[in-house]
Amino acid sequence: MNGTRGSHESATHQQPPLRQVFEEHGQFVCRSLRYLGVVEADLDDMLQEVFLVVHRRLGEYDEKGRARAWLYSICTRVAHAQRRKVGRRRENISPVFVEQEAAPTQLAQVEDRQALALGHQLLRLIPPEQREVFLLYEVEDMAMPEIAQALNCPLQTAYSRLHRARARILAEVQRIASENEHG
Repeated sequence: MNGTRGSHESATHQQPPLRQVFEEHGQFVCRSLRYLGVVEADLDDMLQEVFLVVHRRLGEYDEKGRARAWLYSICTRVAHAQRRKVGRRRENISPVFVEQEAAPTQLAQVEDRQALALGHQLLRLIPPEQREVFLLYEVEDMAMPEIAQALNCPLQTAYSRLHRARARILAEVQRIASENEHG
């Protein structure tokens, strides 16, 4: 009897349709794939690959509120498999494109490009494990337990990686500011 009841509850538990998951989290998946080194030319294919996995595994997923952690872990596996397939060993940081509401001035465009270049330079200084935690926490605004789950690491390890990433970035920003002040 217990086995029947459990089966019935599982069958009646409604999963969100794939379209809903895509609409709610598609942009997050794209950004995550970029963070993981997927180049723009391969992004559409890798996005499709992630959502094929999601489609196959959607029935298994039942942790509400943890969708981004689950999706990020899928992104990680898909991106790593793609790198192995192509033989790449280095991660490439791609810019995160943000829609702008008003056309910026030329000066603002130059400043934005410089800031983006500096951001990429700073991110390249951080080891990949720290970079992942930093981007998920600071950019994606994910909770640390969700990040630890997505990266399959202990919570304290995730906090430690974030702390080391912040310290490295702060030290580099201070170094650059000091050089600009004296040079």
